[in-house]
Amino acid sequence: MKVIVTKNDTEAGQKAFELIKDAMNNGAKVLGLATGSTPVKMYEAMVNSDVDFSKMTSVNLDEYVGMAPDNDQSYRYFMQKHLFDKKPFAKTFVPDGLAKDSEAETKRYDQVIADNPIDLQVLGLGRNGHIGFNEPGSPFDATTRKVPLTQSTIDANARFFANEDDVPKYAYSMGIGSILKSKKIILMAFGAEKAEAVKGMIEGPVTNHLPASVLQNKDDVTVIIDEAAASKLSDATLKQAEHVK
Repeated sequence: MKVIVTKNDTEAGQKAFELIKDAMNNGAKVLGLATGSTPVKMYEAMVNSDVDFSKMTSVNLDEYVGMAPDNDQSYRYFMQKHLFDKKPFAKTFVPDGLAKDSEAETKRYDQVIADNPIDLQVLGLGRNGHIGFNEPGSPFDATTRKVPLTQSTIDANARFFANEDDVPKYAYSMGIGSILKSKKIILMAFGAEKAEAVKGMIEGPVTNHLPASVLQNKDDVTVIIDEAAASKLSDATLKQAEHVK
């Protein structure tokens, strides 16, 4: 696990974009993408670049159950707004939040991943250590599934909705087993509120009580964090980390 510490999320986003560009130059064709505030600066760097993504395929991590793709809180809408409308891809996949049959939808998305093996997966990190919507207790071998959101995740998402009752209570998410099949992984985390999860992910035991800790078992993982998120790491870890000035 390589750790990169940056001053802020803008520098982190630029660094993540550079890693994506390097992967594409080395033959990557499929990007696993994430939503939320964490990757926004990375998407800005992608949009403002001269890199052509028109032959690339994207496979997104998750989508709210019951959310239409044109709803401004859906993850499909987020991806269109922040990336796809400005930098077209050859193919883009996001789980269907309006699928009538949840079991059929999760099987369909597993097939999407099987047909489009992910070369580089981008992840954020929840305050409780979740990746995707794989909350504490999630099995490490799980594939795509419909998951209930924890109250802490609902609380964290409530700021995006008019009231908490509007916040979706379920989501479709790639499972941890699906994520681990990716050839390379970039995880980003920013802010002091993520510092405890970052420390556990990098320095703690591998446990499904902190799902992101499983990334210690993955060969090609780069963690990009700002100084606030790195604030609880040991001196030994910080000494080995790359620091972007």
